[in-house]
Amino acid sequence: MNHKPTLIKLYHLLVSADGTINEKELVAGKQMINAEGINEFEFDRIIDNLKKRNASVLYSECVEELKKLDNDKQIRCIAWLSLIANSDGFMDKTEWHFIYKLYHVELGLQLDDVMKKQKDLITLKEKPSTLMAIL
Repeated sequence: MNHKPTLIKLYHLLVSADGTINEKELVAGKQMINAEGINEFEFDRIIDNLKKRNASVLYSECVEELKKLDNDKQIRCIAWLSLIANSDGFMDKTEWHFIYKLYHVELGLQLDDVMKKQKDLITLKEKPSTLMAIL
C-alpha cells in the first residue's frame, strides 16, 4: 500500500492540531514532500480538499490506512510527524498527544524505532537544502 496519501492526511491533521499553522511546519512539510517524492501540486490539491473534511473522520481513516502499512512505513509516517511537530522548536501538547496516540495507542510502535527513523529522515531533509546552498 502506498503511504503517501496517508502521510498527507496525517500532515494536515498535525499542522492544524494546535489551531496555529507555523511557518516552520510548512517549510518542514515542503521538505517532507520533496524527500518522499510527492508532487507539490497534488499535495496542495489534497490539502485543500482535506480542509473541508471532518478531523475525526480523517483521523479514523488514517488509523485504518496506517494499520494496512508495513511496520517500516508506519514508523516512517510517525517519524515525519515528529520532525514536523518539532520544526518550530517546540512540540505543542496537542501535537504530542496526537502523535503519541497514533504510535503508542493505535499502532503499538516503539519510541526507539521512531527516533531512529527520525535520524534517518533528518539526513534526507537536509540534503536538498545543502545542495541548494552550494548552488
